[in-house]
Amino acid sequence: MKRKIIFWTTAILVLALAGFIFFRFFFVFGEGVKAGELNFVVYKGYVFKTYEGRLIQAGFRGNNTKTVAPAVQSYEFDFSVTDKAIADSLMRCAGKTVELSYKEYLGVLPWRGKQKYVVDGILAVH
Repeated sequence: MKRKIIFWTTAILVLALAGFIFFRFFFVFGEGVKAGELNFVVYKGYVFKTYEGRLIQAGFRGNNTKTVAPAVQSYEFDFSVTDKAIADSLMRCAGKTVELSYKEYLGVLPWRGKQKYVVDGILAVH
């Protein structure tokens, strides 16, 4: 009886841990497209070398009060790239306007990159 309890408790804990790891690090939470000016793509890291990049998205911020005029504001989209071919293509596009498709994960893995957003395709370069 005691062995059964230990077995089932261990089995439930292992399954719960496996489910947590899957949803935290491998489940794709969201997918989308971002467009903006590619600031940089670099290959860096101490133990795990990964491709990291930044996209600058410019836009207008609306006025919240009657005394403040609308202003230009920029948003920085930091991302990682796991595919070397995509990273090499992006390295040649610095300063250009690009449209990138990405996947969003809930957690980061050191060998996948530093960001929870992982670019998986280049849709357009202008």
